[in-house]
Amino acid sequence: MRAIWKGAVSFGLVNVPVRLFSATENHDVQFRQVHEKDGGRIKYQRICSIDGEEVPYSDIAKGYEAADGQMVILSDEELKSLPTRTTKEISIEKFVPSEQIDPLLFDKSYYLEPDKTGLKPYVLLRDALEKADRMALVTVSVRTRMTLAVLRVREGVIVLQTLLWADEVRKPEFESLSEETHATQKELAMASSLVDSLSGDYEPDEFEDDYSEAVAKLVETKIEGGDITETPEAKGEESEVVDLLAALQRSVDKAKAARSGGSAASAASETASTATGTEGAGGTARRSASASKSTAKKTAAKTTAKKTTAKKATTKKAATKTAAKKSTKKAS
Repeated sequence: MRAIWKGAVSFGLVNVPVRLFSATENHDVQFRQVHEKDGGRIKYQRICSIDGEEVPYSDIAKGYEAADGQMVILSDEELKSLPTRTTKEISIEKFVPSEQIDPLLFDKSYYLEPDKTGLKPYVLLRDALEKADRMALVTVSVRTRMTLAVLRVREGVIVLQTLLWADEVRKPEFESLSEETHATQKELAMASSLVDSLSGDYEPDEFEDDYSEAVAKLVETKIEGGDITETPEAKGEESEVVDLLAALQRSVDKAKAARSGGSAASAASETASTATGTEGAGGTARRSASASKSTAKKTAAKTTAKKTTAKKATTKKAATKTAAKKSTKKAS
């Protein structure tokens, strides 16, 4: 188990350093809402009821709806000004008889483990609670709000159980039970006989969550039989990163990749700047290719021109020689 809170129990002039652990855990079967056709998870969007636009978390504030339906928006600064307690102290207010605390008031349960330095006063407080058969009524601030709680002993460990406020318990006002209706003596005797026949001790291990076991067995059977849906990767925007460590790891990897590729990118940028001013490497490559083609065309044109000139010169020389021969023959 991992401690969710550290503080101290204030017991008169004695402080008992303790760590707080959740005493219970939820084993309810958790299902996902998925698309029956392909197994894709169902996503929900935060849509404003007025303009119909999707609202990012950064634009979401806390609002209190008044009785007439009007909305009062509260800023973080205003909420910070409210009376809260961040003290790390469990302050014992009084010791009350156990039967005075209605179990309906119990909310969440936590184990208190003492630090090594606080073992002696912890044991003293535990034994005093057991001997007095009372609960210690305390005030504590586990997160930000102060709440009432009680300290009691269970299997040699001090348990802290937070309490609901008195106005959080509903009154059972049922008209059907308001009449003065009671069972007859004969009915009561039969009911008492039934109670006696079913009497026994509470053994927690005697009862099991058969529904959860049945669901687990059903899932295992379908997996072994190959009756599963291969869910393809979701299209569109990436899902929000919930795990802070995963988000930080991605940031670190991205920064490392940027640093390792920085030198190569810089060199390419300098080459591109020298050749074409402020254009990118892609523009430089295209311009270089175009220049190469232009040069090749010019070279080919010059070669063709040279060949044409040479051919004309050869033809002219041949014509001159022929004319000279004809003139010589006429002269003789």
